[in-house]
Amino acid sequence: MKFSKLSLLIALCFGGLAMTSAAELAGKWKADFDSQIGPQKYTYEFKTDAGKYTGKASYDHSMGKGDSVLSDIKLAADDVSFVEKVNLNNMDLTITYNGKISGDEMKLTRVVGDIATEQIVAKRVQDTAAKTAPAK
Repeated sequence: MKFSKLSLLIALCFGGLAMTSAAELAGKWKADFDSQIGPQKYTYEFKTDAGKYTGKASYDHSMGKGDSVLSDIKLAADDVSFVEKVNLNNMDLTITYNGKISGDEMKLTRVVGDIATEQIVAKRVQDTAAKTAPAK
């Protein structure tokens, strides 16, 4: 009997550690990077509801400005992946992202169809309202 209680306690401890070590994706992330079409500025915004992620991207580059929906968003520990579909100059493109989150930094490999592969870094946008709230 003592053995099973001890086993349960150990399992709960390790399970809790695994849950707390998972990266946090929800929030805004910004990335500025150079590409084949010149400088690009992106803001990615991820939300979570009942363990399911949704997201959108806002971009600004030489081919225009716009927003796109992010799909197939997956987070396992610190591994992250998602897909962005865009239409630029009447050309549909699928952009896939794969990478790792480390604290407030997300290092991603960005594959733009069969056109280009880029290494980018997105940094978490800190909530300035929380930082500027007066202390009580």
